[in-house]
This record gives sequence, C-alpha cells and structure tokens, in this order.
Amino acid sequence: MKISSHAVAGMLGTWQEGPGPAHRRLSDRLRLLILDGRLSLGAALPSERDLAAALGTSRTTVGAAFRTLVEHGYLATRARTRATVRLPDDTPPAHPVGTDAETIDLSFAVPAAPVEILHAAFATALEQLPRHFERHGYDRYGTTELREAVAHWYQRRGLPTRPDQILITNGAQHALALLTRVLVAPRDKVLIDHPTYPHAITMFTQARARLLPIAVTSFGWDTEQLQAAGKAANLAYLIPDFHNPTGMCMPTSVRQQLRLACPTVVDETMTDLALDVPSPEPLALHMPTAISIGSVSKSIWGGLRTGWIRALPTLLARVEQVRPTTDLGTPVVEQLATAALLNGHQTQRPDTLQQLRSQRDALRQALTEHLPDVHASQPTGGVTLWATFPGPVSSRLAATAPDHGVTIAAGPRFGVGGAFERNIRLPYTLPSSQLIQAIRRLAQATQALAQGETGTHSPPPIA
Repeated sequence: MKISSHAVAGMLGTWQEGPGPAHRRLSDRLRLLILDGRLSLGAALPSERDLAAALGTSRTTVGAAFRTLVEHGYLATRARTRATVRLPDDTPPAHPVGTDAETIDLSFAVPAAPVEILHAAFATALEQLPRHFERHGYDRYGTTELREAVAHWYQRRGLPTRPDQILITNGAQHALALLTRVLVAPRDKVLIDHPTYPHAITMFTQARARLLPIAVTSFGWDTEQLQAAGKAANLAYLIPDFHNPTGMCMPTSVRQQLRLACPTVVDETMTDLALDVPSPEPLALHMPTAISIGSVSKSIWGGLRTGWIRALPTLLARVEQVRPTTDLGTPVVEQLATAALLNGHQTQRPDTLQQLRSQRDALRQALTEHLPDVHASQPTGGVTLWATFPGPVSSRLAATAPDHGVTIAAGPRFGVGGAFERNIRLPYTLPSSQLIQAIRRLAQATQALAQGETGTHSPPPIA
C-alpha cells in the first residue's frame, strides 16, 4: 500500500515543534506514527523529494530522518523503490523497567464493577429467562423488556420515547458502527468534535469518510461553527454529555440553539455520570431528529456489552436490515440483566458518583504536586480529564511511560492531523492511591523524556 506525501504530512501535524534538530524531530514523529499503527506495517512511504515538498522542508532533512529510521529498524529500503514501514527485530521488554510493582493502566476509562448489584441483576435475568426459551433468540431489535426499560429511561429524563424507537445493540460502539453502515458512504463528510472518541475516528476513516473536525475548546462548543459545518456534512457525531476525552458538558443554552442540517448521532454513554451538575437533558429534546446512542458500559460495567439506538422506526428498520452482516442480536441474558438495572435506577448510584468525585479530586491534586506545569480543568462529570502539557510531548511520553510503570492514552489518538501532542487523557476510575502513584510515575517518565530517553512501546488499547 502506497501512502501519499500529503497523507503523511497530515498525520505528522506540527512536527516542527520541540527540541533538537529538524531531522530528529521528523524521525521521532514518524517513528511514533509507526508505533501507533497510523503508518501500517508494509506501507510504502512517499519519496524524500515528494515528502519534503509536502512538508515545506529540505530533502536533506527528510533524507536524514529516513536514514535514522532505517538504522533503528523502522524502515526498509531497496534501490529504486519506496521505503517501507517495518518494526525492529528486537521486541520491547515484556515488563516495565524501573518499577517493582505492576504497571498502572490509565488507557482504560472504566469504573470498577458494582459486584452485588450485578449479581442481583443477573439473578433476576435468570429467573425471567425461561419465558424466552420458546423463541429462537435471534432478535435484531432486542427483547421487549429492555426496549421498554430504555424507553422509560428516556422518559425519566424528560424525552417521550416509545419502545419501537429503540433498537438494542452490543454497546454504543456497535450502535455507531451499524449507523455508519447505513448513513455513511465513501467520500461523505462527517462532522466530529475535536478531540473525540478514537474508535469513532477509526470507524469513519475505515468507511472512507472525510472528517470535518470542529474544536471543543476550554470554552466548549461553538454553535455557529457547528451549524456552518453541518450544512456541508452528511453526518455529525457529537458527545455533548461529559465529553470523552475532555469531560465537558454542553450547556443547555447551546442545546436549545443547535440545529444541524445533517443527521446527527448523539453519544450519551456518559449521561448518568453527573458529578457536580444535574444530569443533562437529552439533546433530542431540542433537536427531535437527533439519533441517540447509549450503553451501560460507563455507568455500570464495561463487561456488560449492552447498548441501544433511539431513532425513528423507519431508520431502525434500515439498521435492522444491515445488522445480520455483523451479528444476529444481543445476548438475551445480558439484555434482561440490563433491563433490571435500568428499571432499578442503578445507572445513577450516589455512592459510585461520590467515589468518582473523590478519585477525580485526588488525581487533580496529584497533578498539582508532581506535575505542576500540567493544566487540567475540572470536569463536572464523566470519568476523564484532559491534561495539557507545556510542550508537545504526548506521543513520546506514551512510548516511554511503560518503562516507568504506567500506560497512558496520548492526545493525538483523540484527533486528526497530528493534533493534541500537548494533551493526554487521564481517567479517574482507579482507586485514589493508584492514581497518585500513577502520576508520580508519569512525572518520572516526563523527567526521563526531558533527559533524552526514547521509548519503544506501542500504544495500548483504549476504552
């Protein structure tokens, strides 16, 4: 597979920033793109001349960067052919170096399972299961029990909803994948928050859509920009409720004004995790055509792979038609358990919300003590905060941090075009003691990076 010079330039983003000579900055950024999987193994890079022209730099700089990558095993070259992406023969150490404790994983933003509540929900589900035995079990819309429970969940939030407006999925990501198959064609333009959920970026990119990123800044969402972009877009994907990764919540005033000209998918996965403000009202209350997706992966447990789509029945019929190409329905027991949880109002548990507040505050205090130059606004809900470093170190820090006993999700994974090299996402879903220790280790990794340490770790999975 050949990659164009303009595609590589877009992925590199602002590679000129940072210390050291230009060729070293360029080789470092290319190496991180390879480790991150954005430059796939075996891909053929553009020629030195073409890439230099796209980057607005000299061919000497690009040539020196390529030679560095060849020497370290990240590129393979042959006469009169393009350089191809590879990985060094030496594998990274299996265990973190420099720590005698287990690595603390900050790449997954998921709360711990509420054991007793889950046990009770599955006990209820098993009691109800026999009445489904006479059916075939392949229900592409979902069980009546869960569709009614989700409809009641919306009604409690002030949005009238009928069960025939609900289709059950295997999580919110599965819901978005099904909608992408129905609503997005190659070369379509998809409006996204920027930053946004990494798997959504991957999904739209694999559908060969063109992304229209609209910034979510420290001031929130810009209604005028969103509405202007919506006129050119074929689909919009927004996370207005305790946004992943920034933790911001779209104000009611913006929800009331926002009217997008294109179909709009609203991700409500974090809705029930309001920590300092009331739970946000559904965006569909003000934008009736909005397509809502949600799940219980953040409010209950990531292992309960149950989600839903709320939309007009005509759209759900189209989704139901394409669904057999990916799956034949959501497991019945999990659906019955989720219905019991929703009917029991277990997605908003005061003890869990208080624990998240405490962990969030402990994380922010640890940042103040150990990384005082890092800024992170206090989110009013959700499970993550968006940390901003003084320099563009995010990808290099992610490649180095496991050697110091912590894994992190680098900022560029949440954006396009190499953006957010000054940011990392930090979840506060672990116990406070682990969060404090993780920030201490991150501070050690930051110091090692400043002293010239270079990491070789590939990015971990993200959730």
